[in-house]
Amino acid sequence: MRINNNIESITIGSFDGIHIAHKALIDRADAVVVIERNGGYITPGCKRTMCLDKPCFFYHFEKLKSLSPKEFVAKLEKEFPHLKKIIIGYDFFFGKDKSGDSQKLKELFNGEVIIVDEVSIDGIPIHSRTIKQYIIDGNIQMANKLLGREYSIHGKLIKGQGLGAKELVPTINLKVKYYQMPKEGVYATRTKINNIWYKSISFLGHRVTTDNSYAVETHILNKNIEDINGSVWIEFNSFIRENIRFDSLKELKEQINKDIKLI
Repeated sequence: MRINNNIESITIGSFDGIHIAHKALIDRADAVVVIERNGGYITPGCKRTMCLDKPCFFYHFEKLKSLSPKEFVAKLEKEFPHLKKIIIGYDFFFGKDKSGDSQKLKELFNGEVIIVDEVSIDGIPIHSRTIKQYIIDGNIQMANKLLGREYSIHGKLIKGQGLGAKELVPTINLKVKYYQMPKEGVYATRTKINNIWYKSISFLGHRVTTDNSYAVETHILNKNIEDINGSVWIEFNSFIRENIRFDSLKELKEQINKDIKLI
């Protein structure tokens, strides 16, 4: 933490997903204070910064959970010596056992506290837990609507079964950690390779037709990708179908070709 920063306003929260409701807070602040937890994330760790154009300061929940509300505010005032304004959501709690709320923050903080009301779209309140459930259910289009962007995951390249290019369609196989994974099945996607986005179709789930192991695979449409370096991202656009078992690789390939025609 930079003790000599000149930041005058901050917003505080977990900001998992950096969704539309989060932006209502972030847009009013000079910087973002992220309370980091462990779990299945919409947007894990420092990858939140890729959705923002403002400084981010990360605190781990385990290091803060024993602080009283007074100690927490004192820590903020020490580490942001020019702090004049804190922007929070209507349901913000802080301090040991969540003993501090927005009114307590107003009592303890020697500056202005702005409380932002709940944000909704089409009557649906926007919360990270709601978006996670849509992702789990495979309702990617609704998750994207509440996020204000397409849901995306980042993965490390790994070796696959070797069946794709030989028997089915060539795929890139990824190992993905920390993200909330969508429902098992096939999705219309875009895949970012070597900083270029390509139209793609992606499967994630247990390969029930072959070895039953869990996989994240993406096939780039109408292009042969070679010499892949760096990061690979998958951006989810819509759910195509459930993960189902086929009696042969021939039947699976026929279905994949049908899936591709739907994109």
